[in-house]
Amino acid sequence: MRKEFGAKVRKAVFNRAAGHCEKCKAALKTSEGELDHVLPDALGGEPVAANAMLLCRVCHVEKTGGDVKKIRKADRQRNNHTGAAQPKGKLKSAGFPAKAKAAKIQPPERRSLYAPALWPAGNAKGDGHG
Repeated sequence: MRKEFGAKVRKAVFNRAAGHCEKCKAALKTSEGELDHVLPDALGGEPVAANAMLLCRVCHVEKTGGDVKKIRKADRQRNNHTGAAQPKGKLKSAGFPAKAKAAKIQPPERRSLYAPALWPAGNAKGDGHG
């Protein structure tokens, strides 16, 4: 659950900033500044004045983008540590020892149907039995 800054903390930070962005020092109009956690709430930042800063819209968007990356990284690390994350891909192992390949058996050589060696002896062409 997100912890918001209380009214006293907001007032203290606005007075400390004196109408300027605390990051880029740009002058801010009334109600133009945005209060932001220095250490994001999702990473354990408390809603106290020491953990707050007044930022212009541009600086706030930039900082929030960096915070989101840090929060996602922390989530991934926590999931990996607790075993909640599924491993990506297959586990790699040494595998099985290589087997010696058996020699391939060659099929017999094809012979022509009309080759003389196929005619039985005594039944060869031209002996009158056919």
